[in-house]
Amino acid sequence: MEKIILEKLKFYNQYHVIDHYKALTKDEKQNMMSYLKSFDIDLIFKIHKDFLNTKETSLKNISPASIVPLPETPEDIKNREIARKKGESLIQNNEVAVLIVAGGQGTRLGYDGPKGTLRISPVKQKTLFQLFVEQVIAISRRFSAKIPLIIMTSYENDEETKAFFKDNDFFDIGEENIYFFKQGMLPTLTPDGKLIIKERAQLAMNPDGHGGSLKALSKSGLLDKLLKDGYKEIFYCQVDNPLVKIADPVFLGYHNLTRSEVSTKVVRRRNVDEKVGVYLNINGKDAIIEYSDLDPTYMTALDEKGNILYWAGNTAIHIFSLPFVKRLNSHGYGLPYHCARKTTEIKTKDGSISSVDVWKFETFVFDTIPLAERAFAMEVKREEEFSPVKNMTGNDSPENAQRDMCTLFKRWLEAKGIRVMPGVKVEISPLYALDFQEFEKKFDKKNISITGNFYLE
Repeated sequence: MEKIILEKLKFYNQYHVIDHYKALTKDEKQNMMSYLKSFDIDLIFKIHKDFLNTKETSLKNISPASIVPLPETPEDIKNREIARKKGESLIQNNEVAVLIVAGGQGTRLGYDGPKGTLRISPVKQKTLFQLFVEQVIAISRRFSAKIPLIIMTSYENDEETKAFFKDNDFFDIGEENIYFFKQGMLPTLTPDGKLIIKERAQLAMNPDGHGGSLKALSKSGLLDKLLKDGYKEIFYCQVDNPLVKIADPVFLGYHNLTRSEVSTKVVRRRNVDEKVGVYLNINGKDAIIEYSDLDPTYMTALDEKGNILYWAGNTAIHIFSLPFVKRLNSHGYGLPYHCARKTTEIKTKDGSISSVDVWKFETFVFDTIPLAERAFAMEVKREEEFSPVKNMTGNDSPENAQRDMCTLFKRWLEAKGIRVMPGVKVEISPLYALDFQEFEKKFDKKNISITGNFYLE
C-alpha cells in the first residue's frame, strides 16, 4: 500500500511530500501514511483540476419554488392537522431517527470547545446538546417511541464530544439510544495543487462539508442498521440552532404525504442582503443555492408588490428518506464539490506559523434536493424555529439566540394571561412542554406576574 501511494504522489508531482516522508522516523511515517490512506488521492486531484478548468457560468431558468406557506385559511389549518396526525403515527411506529450535525468548534464565537457544548439557554444555561437531547426524550415519552439520536462529530471534536456526553450521563437519554460517527476529511491544497505538510508528520486537512454527513452515516454502518431496524425517515438539523423543533410531526407528515425524498423548512429572508441560502427552482427542479453563488439580480429581485421574490431562506432543517440516502450511497454519492478559497495559518514542519492561501473542498447536504424524485418545502416562523448561533456578536449570536428563546417562552406565558415583567428571563424545558399546545394544556396558573427569572420543567 505504501508503494502504491508513493507512486500516486509521484504521478501528481507531490515530490515535496515524498522527500519529507522519506526523512521521517518509522513512527512518523506511520502517522503520515494514515493521513494519506484516509482519502482518495485520485479524487482530490481530479476535483482540483475540475476547479482549475471551470469557467464561471450563470444559473438559468430560475423561478420561485412551490412552498407550503404558513397556514392562514381553514383549508390550510385542516391540511396541517392531517399532516400532524400522519407525522405522529410515523414517530409512534418507530420509523423516525434524528441526526444532528455537530462537527464544528466554537472558534468564531470565541468559545473553546465543540459548538454543541456551548451553554445557551436563558435561565439554566443548558448546552445546545442538552436542549436537543431533552427534546428527543420528551418526544419519545409523548409517543411511547424509540428514537435513535445520531450525532455527527469531526476528527477535531469527536473525543471531546463523547467525553462530554459521558461526563453528563448522556443527559438521561440512555447510552444505548445515542450514536456517534465522524465526518469525513479531505486534504487542503494550495491553489497550484500541492498538499500541505502540517507540523512534522501530518497533512493539512479539512472536513468535507455537511454534505458528507449522509455519506459518513452510510460508511459508519448506521444507515444499514437504521434500515434493518425499520426506520424510514431521518430528521436532520445542525447543532447551532436552539429553536429547532426536533422531529416536528407536522413536517414529518407533509414529507410523507407528499412522498418526498427530501424536505426542507424555510423562513422569509429578513432583507435582500441576508446571507442565507435560497430555496428556489432551477430547470424544473427544486434546489438551494448559497447566497455567494447566486447572482445579485436574483438575490435582490422583488415581485409586483415590492416583496422579495426569492424569499425562502434555508434553515438547514431537513428530512431525508432513508431509502433515498441508501440509493445515493449506492451510486457513488454524486454531490458536487464546492471550493472555498481562503487564507489560513498553518503550523509548518519546522514549528513556525505560516499564512497560506488554500483551497478547501466540501459538499453541501442540500445539493441532494435536485437528485430527489420529489422534494418538499414548508415555511415556518423565524421567531419560533430559526435562531442560529454563528457569530460572536450581532445577528446570529448567542445573545440574540437567548433573546429569541426568552421572547418565545414569554409569548406562551402571556397567551395564558401571565404578566412577565421587563428584563425577566424565562425558560420552559422541552421536558415540560414541547410546544405551545402542550404548554397550554399543562399550565394552569392564572392572574400572576413574573418578576424574577422563571423556569419550568
